Amino acid sequence: MSVRGEKKRVVMAVTNDLVTDRRVLRHAATLREGGYAVTLFGRNDLHVRSRRSWRFYAEYNLRLCWRLLRTQCDIVWANDTDTLPACWLAARLRGRRLVMDSHELFPEVPELIDRPRVKRVWERIEGLLLPRCDANMTVCQSIADYYRSKYGVEMTVVRNLWSDECGVMSDEGIGNWSDECGVMSDKMLMYQGAVNKGRGVDWAIDALEFLPDCRLVVAGGGDLLEEMKAYAQSKPWAERIVFTGRLTPEELEPLTRQAAVGLVMLEDMGLSYHFALPNRIGDFIAAGVPIVVSDLPEMAAVVKRFGVGEIIDVDINRSTYQRINVLALAEAVKKVLAKEWREEDFAAARADMDWNKEKRKLLECLKKVEKV
Repeated sequence: MSVRGEKKRVVMAVTNDLVTDRRVLRHAATLREGGYAVTLFGRNDLHVRSRRSWRFYAEYNLRLCWRLLRTQCDIVWANDTDTLPACWLAARLRGRRLVMDSHELFPEVPELIDRPRVKRVWERIEGLLLPRCDANMTVCQSIADYYRSKYGVEMTVVRNLWSDECGVMSDEGIGNWSDECGVMSDKMLMYQGAVNKGRGVDWAIDALEFLPDCRLVVAGGGDLLEEMKAYAQSKPWAERIVFTGRLTPEELEPLTRQAAVGLVMLEDMGLSYHFALPNRIGDFIAAGVPIVVSDLPEMAAVVKRFGVGEIIDVDINRSTYQRINVLALAEAVKKVLAKEWREEDFAAARADMDWNKEKRKLLECLKKVEKV
């Protein structure tokens, strides 16, 4: 443990490659600003060879536990349930404090909907370990309420919001992106984030049929990236679609400022998506970009309260009727494009979605952990 006067040492773990994880990078920057020494462990740091299924999670947690046991720290920080087994064991064996940060309802992600046995395993892990953490936090009140009801666990809500600690929202680099992507900034539709199941990227591709003056930029990687690229190439309007792959925050932010509409669509596939509050909502608002979102509680509440875009009704019961969802998306985009947006239209939302408010809660939570 740290001696008096030394910085408290925090080790944060996540199963992705860290480069594009805005929440983890933002929290790490905030902790460093608050006087903590922070070490980050991601997939690449642990040299995990397995890439799929239970083998990846087993290997990752074994390697992570070994690294944590050999790393001097005062607080172990688990990002999501898939890092929790290793973080909990290492923390308990070394007498360290343990913080759990749930970015989503992990057992309720769409990838586990048709895998009930695997889902039950993750639920048992949560039920056993979450009540034994020294502190728990999550991204929105709906998820906090769910965990309180299911496990009797209290969670501090620290929302996913943009902050300049991970890169400043500026116009630098816009010209280069325009040249590289061939994007007309006044009619650019943008999707940013993981290209995974239930994210509506295919709807955005199809919606261009009804939006002949628009182009689509998909900024992100994911399980369905290659499939969506092939799907886009099958369309007559394929030349109006650009896939950038994963971008760092510094690369993403100037591109975001070019967008005319930000697309944040999720199918209602499981409670994780149902209660989601993606950080890209805050990113678009910070950049002064109106958004089109699915009619799901947390996302729709932002649009209803602040009037920063349009809401489309996406029902999982009719998700097979893709044409309906595509037409709804196209109509919502047309409504957004028909309005003349001003900077002041986003002022109230920006004032509410202020990372300075959230980071105070983050640091206060950590101070309480130190006193446990």
